[in-house]
Amino acid sequence: MVDRTVSRRRRSALGLIAALGLLICAAAVIPAAAGGAMVTRGEFSAFAEGAKAPAMDISGHATMIRTADGRTTVSVHVEGLAPNTTYAVHVHKQACENGEADRHYQHNGTAANDENEIWPGFTTNAAGIGNGYARNDWSAGSGAVAVVVHRPTALPNKIACANLR
Repeated sequence: MVDRTVSRRRRSALGLIAALGLLICAAAVIPAAAGGAMVTRGEFSAFAEGAKAPAMDISGHATMIRTADGRTTVSVHVEGLAPNTTYAVHVHKQACENGEADRHYQHNGTAANDENEIWPGFTTNAAGIGNGYARNDWSAGSGAVAVVVHRPTALPNKIACANLR
């Protein structure tokens, strides 16, 4: 005699695991809205031109949270950079593949400063790892689509980019 209860439980558990897996995959590519906040994320990769000299194996991620109360926070984690170096990091108005993400995103379009733009810059540690954070008291619009890491000196200065999706 076969115990059908165990078989049904096993099928239910497998179905639940499969559904959970689909939800996790969807969360990785679809902006999340939790508690009225909109969350977008992206993975950093090197710009072909900017990371040539010296060659850099850049990786990491960026997260932007637009809160229900009208604030924007951006956090970044980047690896593969020069050690003990300060990098400028900005949110941009174009995607990484579109003209190397030209133009900084600006809240009101009048000034290039950390109050009107989103600047989660950082200084790397001895291993070339940088973590940055920026918080602005306004909600970034839909034009804030990418995060760019800039080399402190030398041109081209855009060395890494993450599209926010």
